[in-house]
Amino acid sequence: MAIAVVNPATGETVETFVEHTPEEIEARVEKAQKAFEALTKTSYADRAVWMKKAADIMESELSDLAKMMVIEMGKPITQAEAEVLKCAKNMRFYADNAEKFLADEPLEDPGTVNASSAYLHYQPLGVVLAIMPWNYPLWQVIRFAAPALMAGNTGVLKHASNVPHSALYLDTVFTGAGFPDGSFTTILSGSGPIAGLMEDRRIKAVTLTGSEPAGRAVAAQAGANIKPAVMELGGSDAYIVMPSADLDKATTTAVNARISNNGQSCIAGKRFVVHQDVYDAFVELFVSKMSALVVGDPLNPETQVGPLATERGRQEIADLVDDARSHGAQILTGGSAPDMPGWFYQPTIVAGLKPGMRLVMEEAFGPVASVYKVSSRDEAAAIANQTTFGLSSALWTEDDDDTEFFIKNIEAGAVFINGMTISYPELPFGGVKDSGFGRELGAPGIREFCNFKTVWKA
Repeated sequence: MAIAVVNPATGETVETFVEHTPEEIEARVEKAQKAFEALTKTSYADRAVWMKKAADIMESELSDLAKMMVIEMGKPITQAEAEVLKCAKNMRFYADNAEKFLADEPLEDPGTVNASSAYLHYQPLGVVLAIMPWNYPLWQVIRFAAPALMAGNTGVLKHASNVPHSALYLDTVFTGAGFPDGSFTTILSGSGPIAGLMEDRRIKAVTLTGSEPAGRAVAAQAGANIKPAVMELGGSDAYIVMPSADLDKATTTAVNARISNNGQSCIAGKRFVVHQDVYDAFVELFVSKMSALVVGDPLNPETQVGPLATERGRQEIADLVDDARSHGAQILTGGSAPDMPGWFYQPTIVAGLKPGMRLVMEEAFGPVASVYKVSSRDEAAAIANQTTFGLSSALWTEDDDDTEFFIKNIEAGAVFINGMTISYPELPFGGVKDSGFGRELGAPGIREFCNFKTVWKA
């Protein structure tokens, strides 16, 4: 794939880039290794100062960074600005909490292991390869980079080929804030060099956010080279609405969940599973609110839905809807691309889904919602769990028994009750089944790329 910025609102190529040569990649990996050796000699306090400075730099460049992301991948400008601010929040969170999260953990009674003292000690692993997607071109990277650098690791970033400006910005922001040169460095390339990097002894671990096929390939390479890995892959999250739900709030949030980032979010609600007692009322409100959304220029602050990031992505979402329609599904609103330049697709709701339709089992990575009518909690859980994914989920109910039932029975990395799934620095984030393994964020996120070293003293 060419390294280029193609404006998805127009389809026009803005700028092209030359891939790094093997020699340049080698130099960058070596620089990351030397930076790791330097970073291990620094204190948490030093790193915290640099991390907060990096956050300050990003905030000071808010407008430019937001516009950069809009032109690269098409998210509405207000959401792009929010992404920059979320990055800064995450950086400050780990600057403030890394030392606490990685403090030694003493065994309460070391006598049980015949020791005068025994404790768990966390140490950074070294250079971590980060393979990152285009849909949140700054946040997905910072979500990994902030805890990794605060732990004392360094990073080599292989970013998506359609967001090179974001990739090159991330190549400089940490060094500009004071981290040793090479602490976080970018490789501009396609997927070709990944196998070689995985075999490189200087690369100690890998993290990937992306599609299930990409995760399978990279996880296999990590396994072959005995390297730790974190995989945050696709999702087809269930959004369950029970009879006691506040339907106005549930439908407003459903719309926000489904069209956030133009529908290109792994953790967004995609399959709306609604109890028959409130199904008709829910669908009426949902269709009304989805059909009223403003689709257009993502640089316009009034726009709520921009284009899909790539022409291929728009075609994939159209194919899913067309397949469902051809097999008898009902299109309640949308269902086609508007007659305008760029890779836009109308906010869409599909009902009457049946086994055999691709939309039932595959992830819809665009502004397309599937709605299901169910008659019981058991049926709702069965539909929620029928896909191979298990990233997150949402539940709308005022019934404590419903809450307890779905917390226990939904196969997902998270359950959000009366709200939409959002990743927070304070909470661990990740999935089960084909949605991946490992956790980012919270205390577990910073510990993923640490050696859990047991210390025993007689």
